[in-house]
Amino acid sequence: MAILHTDIPTRTQVDGLLTARAPESVSLYLPTNPASNGEAERIELQNLTNEALEQLRTAGADKDAIAELAEHLADLAEDDEFFRYQARSLAVFATPAAINTFRLPNHLRAAVEVSDRFHLKPLLRSITFPQTALVLALAQNSVRLLEVVPEMDPVTIDVPGMPTDIDSAVGRAFTADRSRMRRLQADEGKKVRIRQFARQVDRALRPVLRGDVPLILAATEPLQSIFRSVSGAPELAGIGLTGNPEESSDRELGSAARDVLDDLHADRLRELHRLFERRTGQGRTITDISDVARQATMGAVDTVFVDIDNTVPGFIDDAGAVRFEDTDDAVAYGVVDEIARRVWLTGGQVLALRREDIPGSGETAAILRYTTMRS
Repeated sequence: MAILHTDIPTRTQVDGLLTARAPESVSLYLPTNPASNGEAERIELQNLTNEALEQLRTAGADKDAIAELAEHLADLAEDDEFFRYQARSLAVFATPAAINTFRLPNHLRAAVEVSDRFHLKPLLRSITFPQTALVLALAQNSVRLLEVVPEMDPVTIDVPGMPTDIDSAVGRAFTADRSRMRRLQADEGKKVRIRQFARQVDRALRPVLRGDVPLILAATEPLQSIFRSVSGAPELAGIGLTGNPEESSDRELGSAARDVLDDLHADRLRELHRLFERRTGQGRTITDISDVARQATMGAVDTVFVDIDNTVPGFIDDAGAVRFEDTDDAVAYGVVDEIARRVWLTGGQVLALRREDIPGSGETAAILRYTTMRS
């Protein structure tokens, strides 16, 4: 069974990429197949590399710098072991001095960008809507944690210190007799034991939870409600899987979890659109790319929506004024990329989306932190 090997960038890593500057910065994205032996991906990387190097030559870049870049990218393409372990897409960021790679769970289109900085919108997609989830299959007689990824069978994660069942964790239940009072006492005792069991599970989980990767709970009542009442994990999704997880295979739980993940993403997108509509009524939204660039430069953007797939060639100066380019093949960074960079580095939220999911269906849209005077 193929396993999805991912490297989701941390905020610190994204900060580093967004602030990096080099005259010859190359960003490459290519689709990958986790079940592949890597040969097709290596050929695609070589093709994209040749395209990037040709762009640099056409732009008159330093020959030594081009040679160093070519060496970095050739070394990567020749790394058999690296290409044996892939996810759905590979992002490569290279300069003459260094190279960074990220294996992403999202399906991204092949792309080549050459500039004095990196093209990061597609990378930010992996942060906007995580494509992976953890499923906690919790029952009184068994506990298992699964990692669910797109189009793959779930993988069981070994969790140190995780209790295996309620009896071994907190002892056996009270035996109820025919007395109604005794039965009530037994029921209350059982709830106490379940809470103790749930706390042990919650403690064991904490070191393996991963920030933006949601945790989906699969459990019956009262275990579902009790676990939610004792767990403070921010990753715990509000939507869970009902039914006894012991009666479902890992594959069945994975399929159900993907449906939940889709619902979570759809709910978040709908809420963002509702927020955009509310802020529009307050005079706190803009959709014109030049306006967004100016407000992003001023640090006035709270949330920006950016088109993941298309590049708008051009430049933004230090005052936020945009100069658009007439051609796509010049060595120039994208205007929307720079908007995303400025919003991110001023503490705003960057949402990398398909164009149809952006309010107004344009290249970008923004929610402002406050109402501004527009020129």
